Amino acid sequence: MKKLLMGNEAIAYGAVRAGVGLVCGYPGTPSTEVLETVAKLKAKGEINDVYVEWSVNEKSALEVAAGAAYSGVRCLVTMKQVGLNVASDPLMSLEYVGVKGGTVILVADDPGPISSQTEQDTRKFGEFSKVPVFDPSSPEEAYLMIADAFELSEKYGTPVFFRPTTRICHANASIELLPPLPKKQPEGFIKDSSRWVIFPRLSFANHKKIEERNADLRNILSDYKYNEITGSGEKGIAAGGVSVSYAKEALSLINGSCKFMKIATPFPFPEKAALEFLKGLKEVLVYEELDPVIEKELTYICGKYHLNVEIKGKLTGDAPCAGENGTENAKEIFSKFLGLPAPETISQPDIPLPVRPPTLCAGCPHRASFYAVKLAMKGRKAVFAGDIGCYTLGNAMPLDMTDTCLCMGAGITIAQGIKHAEPDTVCFSFTGDSTFFHTGLPGIANAVYNGVKMTAVILDNSTTAMTGHQPNPSTGKRAAGEVAEKIDIERVLLALGVKCVKTVDPLKLDEAVEAVKEAADTDGVSAVIFRSPCIAVVKPLPVLAVDRDKCINCKKCIREIGCPAIVKDDGKVKIDKTLCYGCGLCSYICPVKAIGVKEGEKNV
Repeated sequence: MKKLLMGNEAIAYGAVRAGVGLVCGYPGTPSTEVLETVAKLKAKGEINDVYVEWSVNEKSALEVAAGAAYSGVRCLVTMKQVGLNVASDPLMSLEYVGVKGGTVILVADDPGPISSQTEQDTRKFGEFSKVPVFDPSSPEEAYLMIADAFELSEKYGTPVFFRPTTRICHANASIELLPPLPKKQPEGFIKDSSRWVIFPRLSFANHKKIEERNADLRNILSDYKYNEITGSGEKGIAAGGVSVSYAKEALSLINGSCKFMKIATPFPFPEKAALEFLKGLKEVLVYEELDPVIEKELTYICGKYHLNVEIKGKLTGDAPCAGENGTENAKEIFSKFLGLPAPETISQPDIPLPVRPPTLCAGCPHRASFYAVKLAMKGRKAVFAGDIGCYTLGNAMPLDMTDTCLCMGAGITIAQGIKHAEPDTVCFSFTGDSTFFHTGLPGIANAVYNGVKMTAVILDNSTTAMTGHQPNPSTGKRAAGEVAEKIDIERVLLALGVKCVKTVDPLKLDEAVEAVKEAADTDGVSAVIFRSPCIAVVKPLPVLAVDRDKCINCKKCIREIGCPAIVKDDGKVKIDKTLCYGCGLCSYICPVKAIGVKEGEKNV
């Protein structure tokens, strides 16, 4: 049966076909739909023998998977590339301890970056952690390849990386769904402290075994079916991942002819196959995204075997050092390398496309939260440490309420550092409900323990909004829709020792401002929980409208909050009823009360 699937969906179907028994992870674009697809299949009753969860963070997810893998269960852990940083602590030790059930760590890299803080390359992390890496070049290949990843993991007792990039994750393809592969019955956890308890002696012994295994894999993977060599000539092109698809398309468009190598397992690198590829070549151009991983490997092999082949790529300036690849830049790079005429470029439109900077949605409660803090701190020296989520957009004008943003949970601890450096500054942190449980708790504990005077603002919108509205520990739902015990954020804060905790609806602006003032004037750690649901998880309220007879056209509603639903029409203020969600924030701001509900109007 054929089915049109997004790359992430194809990976999920491939994992189910391969007999995965546990899937866990933390949402992060571009990886999120992999776990969501498994959860949907379970919710529909199409699979019953797979456990699936959204874990509170990537570290927890990998540790849950490790326990199941010790018991012989095949496990899939999903995250994006920056999430791997959070999971790196258990990962480094897990590679030394090893696994019994096949364990695939799916890390979706984000060249561009399109929706991430960094362009880090998981292939390099594979080399660093000594974990084998599979690098699919298309959704179709990813569907089939993930079964190979499970098999290699189980055969060699090691976790493996599966590294789709954004374009593989979010491309669509017609996938031929195959029958399930034979599934082994997990034997369960067998107590053996000499295997499962990591001590220096065990690490030392296993380190030597890992190095020997990876040396063998350099040759074994040379025969892997997806490491391909085609074509002939004195010039060669090598590529991996989605860049393979771009390269093949570009070569066909420019009628380019050369020897071509596709690398599907960048670590351990398929050395024997690379030697076959390099035979008879004078020059090689490496076309890959992010780091020069393949380029460095080929350069090393040329030196090791004294081959007189010039390797070109990122390190030589013959390929871009950052960002995404694509067919257009491949055409240009390959034409120059192969000595072909410069390709025609795609003409740009005469009329420039409008600039659409990212902004908080109309009706987003975060806008009201930021505005309440801004009003409360007017005239005072204050710093606002932000975090990763929709609310990072609080940095946009006219709110201008995010002074720092580093990584998940860092807003709480960065605020503490600024307070130590500038004791006269009022320090705030902004953290979402999901991020609070992800990495916010240690920061709160640190502030309480060290007696820091700061205010932690928790933006509780009842969902993990930025990555597609996944549940989290405070929502009362689990990944497949089961009812869960809600973890009360206020009680957690009080249990951690926060003495002043204010919970308020930010859309009740007057109450919100007073709550912020009281919290900011409290000695020690204080917290404000702004609780109001994301517009995507509740029905909209009646839309608002401007009474033209009352409006004095001061445009304060536009200048103060930057809501996309408030626009100018013939120089006058108007509310776009197709965008308004009826949050009512603008009605608080209007000095002459010209904004209110228009009878009979509804958001559609």
